[in-house]
Amino acid sequence: MAGHFPEKAVHGGKVQELRRVFGHDFLDVSASMNPFVPQVSADFSCADLSVYPDDSYAELKECIARVFSRDPEEICLGNGSAELIRVYCHTMLRPGDVAQIDPPTFAEYGLSAQLAGAEVLRAEELAARVPAVRFLCNPNNPTGRLLPREVMLAELDRCSAAGTQLFVDEAFMDLSEPEDSITDVRSDQLFVMRSLTKSFAVPGIRFGFGFGSPDLIRRIETARSPWTINAFAEYYAKLAFAKYHELRNSARKIAAEREWYYERLRELGLSFEPSSVNYILIHLPRDAAVVTRAMIDQGVLVRDCTSFGLPSSIRVSVETRDRNIRVLEALAACLR
Repeated sequence: MAGHFPEKAVHGGKVQELRRVFGHDFLDVSASMNPFVPQVSADFSCADLSVYPDDSYAELKECIARVFSRDPEEICLGNGSAELIRVYCHTMLRPGDVAQIDPPTFAEYGLSAQLAGAEVLRAEELAARVPAVRFLCNPNNPTGRLLPREVMLAELDRCSAAGTQLFVDEAFMDLSEPEDSITDVRSDQLFVMRSLTKSFAVPGIRFGFGFGSPDLIRRIETARSPWTINAFAEYYAKLAFAKYHELRNSARKIAAEREWYYERLRELGLSFEPSSVNYILIHLPRDAAVVTRAMIDQGVLVRDCTSFGLPSSIRVSVETRDRNIRVLEALAACLR
């Protein structure tokens, strides 16, 4: 194929790949799942596999609408947040457009924008050019930094005045400070994305959802391939939204465990980014790739943040106490 074609984005959670290589299991703290998941009793035999899913997903959208106080026509669904990012970019970006993406952040924004033909620029590279879309991850991945609601609303005002669409990824918001969410804000310039993956620790159930104006949602739903939410994912999602309020308790437990984790990192003499969510970005005195490989030898998978442009940092998820102790002991051994 002629011309430049972008490389695939780098992600964590490569446990199955490591199992094949090493022949044993690993403690995965690279993918940042909720360690205190609400109990969802799912009997997947209830999912009807003999018929196509209802591609309007009307019942599921009604479930989401009740939780978030939005209208069903303001809600779109995807096979994980990655599909929604890809479809959004192909819907909103054209060749020659500019997408503003300020690192470090989730790599799928840049990849999807490039695949749609857009040029990806940082804020300092824009000069007089006006981005068609600005992407923001709140809380940020990988730093865990949370922008308060008033900051996000001010950013929406700036984007609206400039004619720029604002894409906000709130995949980790439920494990942070939900009061800072802007899922309730209605604007023709705004799209807010969520996911069940992290909050319910179900990466195998590919399910993302988003909020926007009815016109934007119609366009995204038209561009999305039909039936991408399979019967298992639809069934599980309906059960999960009935338990959605319990994520507040998850966030409280994570916050307490995160403070304990900070103290242990200080004892190890390590610096880190204060986080609002269930992962911590740790700065190392040596190359992250070397430490990541040494941690694999200890049976622990961490997220090497070199792909984020942070070659001396790793990201680890905040887990239950026994798992956190295991990670810290392995990290201490690798840094001796």
